[in-house]
Amino acid sequence: MLSVEDIDLHYGAAQALRGVSLIAEPGQVTCVLGRNGVGKTSLLRAIVGQHPISRGRIKWNGEEIQRLSAQQRAKAGIALVPQGREIFPLLTVKENLETGFAVLPRREREIPGEVFDLFPVLDGMLRRRGGDLSGGQQQQLAIARAMVMRPKLLVLDEPTEGIQPSIIKDIGRAIAYLRSKGDMAIVLVEQYFEFARDLADRFAVLDRGQVVLSGTRAGMVEEDVRRKLAI
Repeated sequence: MLSVEDIDLHYGAAQALRGVSLIAEPGQVTCVLGRNGVGKTSLLRAIVGQHPISRGRIKWNGEEIQRLSAQQRAKAGIALVPQGREIFPLLTVKENLETGFAVLPRREREIPGEVFDLFPVLDGMLRRRGGDLSGGQQQQLAIARAMVMRPKLLVLDEPTEGIQPSIIKDIGRAIAYLRSKGDMAIVLVEQYFEFARDLADRFAVLDRGQVVLSGTRAGMVEEDVRRKLAI
């Protein structure tokens, strides 16, 4: 389980997160909602080790990880699908997928078959360069690359941004499938409320670097969440 406990994060003198707490459990999707600039990506950077926190604790399976590097966290089973996808445009699709091998022992360095079950379009594009794919195909590739790492915590930063509706449905089905396996915790940052609502087991709404509303899907009052997102 992931437990983020009362963390602060600064960029120089500017404070991006204030006392933020969050949990994510295996077999569940925790959705982080909020408008642009409220701290959602900063929270993900804190979780995966891309930016240090100035206060609080981050625990993964009971162990504090806030002092571990991003590479150490990746080896511990934490994978990020970044905003903007960040695939390697000059590498082939197969080579992009194989970059996920870096955190795996040699005996596990193979592309899982479920990658192509979830994203069959990639199977026919293995020799094409990543930069030649459409935006939606690149997003599928970015998620597939993270899956190659066999993560126990999958962190996705706005995977529906700029993606056509048909691909959004494919991404939603993939996330639902990964949740159903029961051995992976998922943190999903989204602005697209309907997409997040349909997947969320837990949710947290951020505003000005703070959690202003949180709870379970069963206790979610949609009007309250939409009001917070509109402020």
